[in-house]
This record gives sequence, structure tokens and C-alpha cells, in this order.
Amino acid sequence: MKYEANTPDEFIAQLPPERKVVIEKLRGIILKNLPVGFEERLSYGMLGYVVPHSIYAAGYHVKPEQPLPFINLASQKNFIALYHSGIYADIALMNWFKSEYPIHCKRKLDMGKSCVRFKSMDDIPYELIAELCSKMTLTEWINLYEENIKK
Repeated sequence: MKYEANTPDEFIAQLPPERKVVIEKLRGIILKNLPVGFEERLSYGMLGYVVPHSIYAAGYHVKPEQPLPFINLASQKNFIALYHSGIYADIALMNWFKSEYPIHCKRKLDMGKSCVRFKSMDDIPYELIAELCSKMTLTEWINLYEENIKK
């Protein structure tokens, strides 16, 4: 769903009440557990957690004027989506996440390349997401990103 917002708070204010509660909780977990250096902003119409240009001047290779994305959080029509670029780029991290998911959540994992979809608002593995957010430092993400785009 498209939201017209200039700040993360404006984005959240536009969400339906049942989504607002979940997005606010996920946002708090991400901000609390994300390693130092990442910055919150709106990114591609979602809440974004990025490597700012002040740290990685090259930006995102597809759109260098954009900062390097790491995590995005979106309220889509039928689900909430957590996009985690580290899962996409690091097979060991993806395997860890896939093995831990059933321990933390009753529902089957609904996942694309970097997107984890939550269709049920009352069965989100918050503790697992907290741990996932802390698994990769800013420097590790930049190094992994550069290794993968230079191939």
C-alpha cells in the first residue's frame, strides 16, 4: 500500500489501528537491536534502516542517490513485510533464520528472497526478529554487499 509521508512517524500515523500497533512494536525492536551506524528513514515508501551516505558514500548501486538499504518494514495490502537484505546475501544467516523460525512461530514461514511476510498480526516472532537484527554489523553488511555486487 502506498502512503504519502515524509517521516517514519507520518508513515505510522497513516496505518490502520491494527497495523499501527504491530509496526510500532517491530520498529521499536529493530531500533533497539540494530547495530550502531544504521539510520532510520523512509525508503522506497517503507520504513527503512539504511547505511547513510556519510558512512557509505557510494550508496545503493541501483540508485546511488539512495543510501544502501539493509532492512525495510512495510504494510502491504494483505500482510506486513520485513525485508532483510542480509538474509538474501548471506546463506548462513538465511539458513539460521529458517531453522529458528519454527521454534518461534506456529505458522509456516512465508518468505521470498529477502522478504518475510506476516499475514497474521498475532503470530509474529518478535524475539527472533530482535535476534536477526543484531546478527550483522554495519561493516559486515557493507563488506558482504561489496563482495556480492562486484561478482
